[in-house]
Order: sequence, then structure tokens, then C-alpha cells
Amino acid sequence: MVVATLGLGANLGDRLATLQRAVDLLSERGVVALASSRVWETDPVGGPDGQPPFLNAVIRAEAVGTAEDTLAAANEVEAILGRVREVRWGPRTVDIDVLLFGDEVRTDPGFTIPHPRMAERAFVVLPLLDLDPDPVLPDGTRLLDVPAPAGDARPYAAPLRPP
Repeated sequence: MVVATLGLGANLGDRLATLQRAVDLLSERGVVALASSRVWETDPVGGPDGQPPFLNAVIRAEAVGTAEDTLAAANEVEAILGRVREVRWGPRTVDIDVLLFGDEVRTDPGFTIPHPRMAERAFVVLPLLDLDPDPVLPDGTRLLDVPAPAGDARPYAAPLRPP
């Protein structure tokens, strides 16, 4: 088992129910949530204008298998929940990103760990701070030492329920 940190977001449909369903479906695929941040509401960052706000949360989970297995589980859950990839950073039923995977560091094309923009986004940093008040990335960088992230975020709901 490896401890993985995943970011979840949704801005279409019943956003809160979708995030909870994602946690449940991930568990069925060997990515079992141990803890969740509060759910935060955030304005979209990038992408087309006029999108509805997102709900975002970060979960810490025990993952069976490799980082690729965890990414495959996330992609499968996105598909089950109706994720359609039409516009980069566009509206979506759900988005699941592997932010951290143990102490792994990789820069493979298409799959970088830690997630390359996680420290730049309030919708990741603020929920992550719910789980760890002083997170340190695998390369030794303290998240509190990087510039303040972009975007506005507001607490929205209690943490998601573990399975």
C-alpha cells in the first residue's frame, strides 16, 4: 500500500454528490480514502468564460499498486461519472488528479508527480492544508514556502465520507 493524495473537482450536475460518489468508486478500485479535506467552492481557473463554480476536495488514500494503477482508477471513475474531455479546463462532471503518490517523483510526459501545477492553485492548496498544515513535497519543498496560489476558494461543506 502507498499513500496517495488526489484532488477532486466538479462543476456540472450535483457537484457534492458526484464528489462523494467518486470517493466511493475509487474505493472499489483499490484507492481507499483515509481522510478528506473540507469541500471548497472555487471559481474556475483557466478555460472558457461563463463556467459555473467548482466544488473541490483533496483526499488522502491508501492505494494498491502503482501510480499508473491509481491514475487508471481515477480515469475509470471519471468515465463512469460522465467526464467528457472536450475543452481543456472546461466544465466537467468530475476531475480526479493524482497529486502525490508516496514519495515518488516523476516527469513522464502526460503524468508528472507531484502534480505540476498543484502549488499554483488555491483549489488544491487550501484543501491540502486541511489535511496537513505544513505539507512537504517529495523534493523537500515546503508548500507554505511557495508563492500564494491563484484563485479564490470558500469553504462549502464538511469533508467527504470515507467508504
